Amino acid sequence: MSFIAWLIIGGLAGWIAGNIMRGGGFGLLGNIGVGVVGALIGGLLFSLLGLSSGGFIGSLVTAVVGAVVLLWGVGKLRG
Repeated sequence: MSFIAWLIIGGLAGWIAGNIMRGGGFGLLGNIGVGVVGALIGGLLFSLLGLSSGGFIGSLVTAVVGAVVLLWGVGKLRG
Protein backbone atom coordinates (compact mmCIF):
# COMPACT_ATOMS: atom_id res chain seq x y z
CA MET A 1 0.00 0.00 0.00
CA SER A 2 1.33 3.42 -0.83
CA PHE A 3 2.37 5.98 1.75
CA ILE A 4 -0.47 8.32 0.78
CA ALA A 5 -3.03 5.54 1.29
CA TRP A 6 -1.57 4.86 4.77
CA LEU A 7 -2.02 8.54 5.63
CA ILE A 8 -5.59 8.65 4.31
CA ILE A 9 -6.64 5.46 6.09
CA GLY A 10 -4.82 6.57 9.25
CA GLY A 11 -6.51 9.96 9.24
CA LEU A 12 -9.97 8.50 8.67
CA ALA A 13 -9.49 5.73 11.23
CA GLY A 14 -8.19 8.14 13.87
CA TRP A 15 -11.07 10.52 13.28
CA ILE A 16 -13.69 7.73 13.44
CA ALA A 17 -12.13 6.19 16.55
CA GLY A 18 -11.90 9.62 18.21
CA ASN A 19 -15.59 10.21 17.57
CA ILE A 20 -16.50 6.76 18.89
CA MET A 21 -14.39 6.95 22.05
CA ARG A 22 -14.45 10.58 23.10
CA GLY A 23 -16.82 12.48 20.88
CA GLY A 24 -14.26 14.26 18.71
CA GLY A 25 -11.10 13.90 16.69
CA PHE A 26 -7.52 14.77 17.61
CA GLY A 27 -6.63 17.15 14.80
CA LEU A 28 -5.10 16.09 11.49
CA LEU A 29 -1.73 14.84 12.77
CA GLY A 30 -3.22 13.28 15.88
CA ASN A 31 -5.83 11.43 13.81
CA ILE A 32 -3.17 10.13 11.45
CA GLY A 33 -0.96 9.00 14.33
CA VAL A 34 -3.79 7.25 16.17
CA GLY A 35 -4.99 5.66 12.94
CA VAL A 36 -1.59 4.36 11.83
CA VAL A 37 -0.81 2.90 15.26
CA GLY A 38 -4.36 1.56 15.34
CA ALA A 39 -3.80 -0.11 11.96
CA LEU A 40 -0.78 -1.92 13.38
CA ILE A 41 -2.69 -3.01 16.48
CA GLY A 42 -5.75 -3.99 14.43
CA GLY A 43 -3.62 -5.98 12.01
CA LEU A 44 -2.04 -7.85 14.90
CA LEU A 45 -5.41 -8.56 16.53
CA PHE A 46 -7.03 -9.67 13.29
CA SER A 47 -4.11 -11.98 12.47
CA LEU A 48 -4.32 -13.53 15.95
CA LEU A 49 -8.02 -14.18 15.36
CA GLY A 50 -7.35 -15.65 11.93
CA LEU A 51 -9.19 -12.85 10.11
CA SER A 52 -7.93 -11.04 7.05
CA SER A 53 -8.85 -7.71 5.58
CA GLY A 54 -8.54 -6.76 1.96
CA GLY A 55 -9.00 -3.54 0.08
CA PHE A 56 -9.63 -0.05 1.30
CA ILE A 57 -12.73 -0.79 3.39
CA GLY A 58 -11.14 -3.82 5.07
CA SER A 59 -8.03 -1.84 5.90
CA LEU A 60 -10.14 1.01 7.27
CA VAL A 61 -12.18 -1.35 9.46
CA THR A 62 -8.99 -2.97 10.76
CA ALA A 63 -7.46 0.42 11.53
CA VAL A 64 -10.61 1.69 13.27
CA VAL A 65 -10.85 -1.43 15.45
CA GLY A 66 -7.18 -1.10 16.38
CA ALA A 67 -7.50 2.63 17.06
CA VAL A 68 -10.52 2.07 19.32
CA VAL A 69 -8.54 -0.57 21.24
CA LEU A 70 -5.60 1.85 21.47
CA LEU A 71 -7.75 4.70 22.80
CA TRP A 72 -9.51 2.37 25.24
CA GLY A 73 -6.14 1.15 26.55
CA VAL A 74 -4.77 4.68 26.89
CA GLY A 75 -7.93 5.71 28.73
CA LYS A 76 -7.52 2.82 31.18
CA LEU A 77 -3.86 3.68 31.78
CA ARG A 78 -4.66 7.33 32.47
CA GLY A 79 -7.23 6.33 35.03
